[in-house]
Amino acid sequence: MTTLIINIKELLQVENTPKKMVAGKDMKVLPTIKNAFLLINDDCIIDFGQMKDLSEITSDELIDATGKIVLPTWCDSHTHIVYAGNREQEFVDRINGLTYEEIANNGGGILNSAKKLQNTSEEELYKQSAKRVEEVMKLGTGAVEIKSGYGLTKEAELKMLRVIKKLNEVYPITIKATFLGAHALPLEYKNNKVGYLNEVIHEILPIVAQEHLAEFIDIFCETGYFSVEDTEKLLQAAANYGLKPKIHVNQFTAIGGVQAGIKFNALSVDHLEEMRIEDIEALKNSNTMPIALPSCSYFLSIPYTPARKMIDAGLPLALATDYNPGSTPSGNMNFVVSTACIKMKMTPEEAINAATINAAYAMGLEKTHGSICKGKKANFIITKEIPSYYFLPYSFGNNHIEKVYINGKLI
Repeated sequence: MTTLIINIKELLQVENTPKKMVAGKDMKVLPTIKNAFLLINDDCIIDFGQMKDLSEITSDELIDATGKIVLPTWCDSHTHIVYAGNREQEFVDRINGLTYEEIANNGGGILNSAKKLQNTSEEELYKQSAKRVEEVMKLGTGAVEIKSGYGLTKEAELKMLRVIKKLNEVYPITIKATFLGAHALPLEYKNNKVGYLNEVIHEILPIVAQEHLAEFIDIFCETGYFSVEDTEKLLQAAANYGLKPKIHVNQFTAIGGVQAGIKFNALSVDHLEEMRIEDIEALKNSNTMPIALPSCSYFLSIPYTPARKMIDAGLPLALATDYNPGSTPSGNMNFVVSTACIKMKMTPEEAINAATINAAYAMGLEKTHGSICKGKKANFIITKEIPSYYFLPYSFGNNHIEKVYINGKLI
C-alpha cells in the first residue's frame, strides 16, 4: 500500500544517506525541506522532496498536510516501562522533604517496585505495560528501549524480559530489551553485594543469553549501589555472551562509570547529571552515546545534564524519558524535548536531533530509524497546523500531534 503526503509545510530530519549520529556544532543543523511531499510504500519510505519536483503518482492514500509539519517519530532510548503499580506515595514523601536516598533507605524506591512486581502475575504485568506502550506510541514514539531491573530475583527478572519480548511481538513499535538485574540490592542480599552480583552473572545472565531475552546489559553504577569494579565485572561477563552495555552512570555522583562504559565499548552512558571535565574528555573520540534524561531531573529536582558544556565540547547527545514509576512516571518525549530546550539550553534543532537520529544510534537503530531517508522505516509524526517546528518545544504541555504512523500504518 502506498501513501502520499503532500503540501507538507516543512519536512524535518531529511537525509539522502543515513548517518550514524550528529555531534558538537553539527547538532545545531536540522536538514529540512519546505513545501514538501513524502511517499511511503507499506512500511518503507521510498521518496521525498519539494512539491515542485513531485511527478504524477497514483497512491492508495493521499494526505494533504497543508500548514502541518512532518518529522520522524521519537526514539526513546532509556525506559523502564515494564513495572507493576505505581509509587505515588513516594511522590508525596518527596514533597514533604524526604530525599530519593532516604525513601530508598525506608524500603521505598526500587525495592518497593520490585516487591510489587514479584507479586504481580506475568499476564497482569503485560496488561499494565501494554497500556504504557500504547500511550507512548500515540505521543509520537516509534522505537523504545525497555529495561528489566524491577524484579531483582531470577524469576521476576525473567518475567519482565518475557513481557518485553511479548510487547515487541504484539505491537508495531520497535522495542529493544536491556537486562538490568544489577539495579539495586534485594533485601536478602543487603550485606552481600558480591553474592547478588554472582547470582546475576552466573544464574540469570546465562538464561537471558540462551533465550535471547535481551540485547543490552545495564547496571546502576552509583555510590550506594554498584561500584566501578562491580560494573566492570558484570560488563566483562556480559561481553562473553554478546550483550552490549547501556549503563546508568553519574546520576548523583561521578565515580568513574563513564570511563568503565567506554572501556567496554558501551553503546550509551545514561543520566550524566553530574559530569566532570575528565568524563567529557573520556567521551571524546569514543563510539559511546551520552544520554540525558531531563524529565527525571525535573521530577526529582536534581541537576540537569550539562548539555551546553558537552555539545560545545564536540560531543553528541541523545535524549530519553527514563519512564519509570519512581523518578519519571511519564513517557512523553515531547515534554523531554521541551524541557531540554527550556532547562538545558539546547536549541530546538539540537533537541530534535537528540531525540531522533542520536537516540536511534543509542539503540543500534540508526540504519532504520531516526530520520526521513529512503529505505528507512515509515515512522513519522504529522503535527497539527503550527507556525514552525520551534513551536513544538515552545508550546510545552500542549498536544501538537495530529497523526502518528509506525511501520507505515496510522496508530
